Amino acid sequence: MLAGQIVQRRQIELISHPEPEPAKPGEIVFQPELGCLCGSDIPFFQAQHPKYPLQIGLSLHEMVGTVLWSDGTRFHAGQKVLAVPTNHVGVLERLAISENLVVPLDTRRPLEEMIISQPLGTVLYGLRMLPNVLGWNVVVVGQGPIGLLFCAALRNLGAGKIIGLDKLPYRLDLGKRMGATDAIHVEHDDPITAVADLTGGQMADLVIEAVGHEHHALNLCVELCRYKGRIHYFGVPLPVVDGIRWRDLFVKNIAVTTSNGPEFGRDFPLAMQWIAEGRIDVQPLLTHRFPLSDIQTAFEIFSDRADGACKVLIDFPSAG
Repeated sequence: MLAGQIVQRRQIELISHPEPEPAKPGEIVFQPELGCLCGSDIPFFQAQHPKYPLQIGLSLHEMVGTVLWSDGTRFHAGQKVLAVPTNHVGVLERLAISENLVVPLDTRRPLEEMIISQPLGTVLYGLRMLPNVLGWNVVVVGQGPIGLLFCAALRNLGAGKIIGLDKLPYRLDLGKRMGATDAIHVEHDDPITAVADLTGGQMADLVIEAVGHEHHALNLCVELCRYKGRIHYFGVPLPVVDGIRWRDLFVKNIAVTTSNGPEFGRDFPLAMQWIAEGRIDVQPLLTHRFPLSDIQTAFEIFSDRADGACKVLIDFPSAG
């Protein structure tokens, strides 16, 4: 079978790889049909690593497909599921995976829509860390796929103003389509002044940091947040982050929450329900689609944010 392997910085190749070992108790054999690139896949592709090639299968973890084999009672052969491979090792035509990392797929909408229940589930998990946001003024810093899903979810939850910040105009346009009431181009407008104007000087009740791996915007979040407001940090930080204006955060009595690791049995099914029932239209996010044979191009387009890329899908051969 085919598998992906990153052999140099920004170079992923398809190689021949043995079929997975027979599944152990508590595992299934999963055959992906559709994958979707995530910002957390990009450091494996983009960063310079000390040693190449990297582990076979890196990097993909947003996946839907079919159960080929199971000896348990939770899943059966032929069942459509969402699977989240451990440590992003998902660029494989077939893999054995713990049934604890698999969720039955709601099939009321096409696979390309239902696969977004994986990132949406992480967003809903983050929002469960917060109080009722009804009527709140919220700033979402970063309008990548996660920031856009935050905008859509916040609109569903009844937030007042939902202000999207980004430096790419096409992402700000997507933000408006996904639920943002206002958009601020941070390279053309001062975001602090703009948020003050939009909120009548009150600033944001809640600021969500959804920038991602390469940079953080926590200091900006502190500036945008009102006294006794809240910051939710979603963007994955570096192991050690220097230069944080912690005293300013302390003086403003800002509460900070984080979220990592959604509950499989709760957050992903809820996200599927939202998409299947039409509470969120995820179609604007789906900008590009490639066969597995073009995985190099898929990673380049997504990593470089080229051609208006948002969510980039990868069709596996099993999809036909």
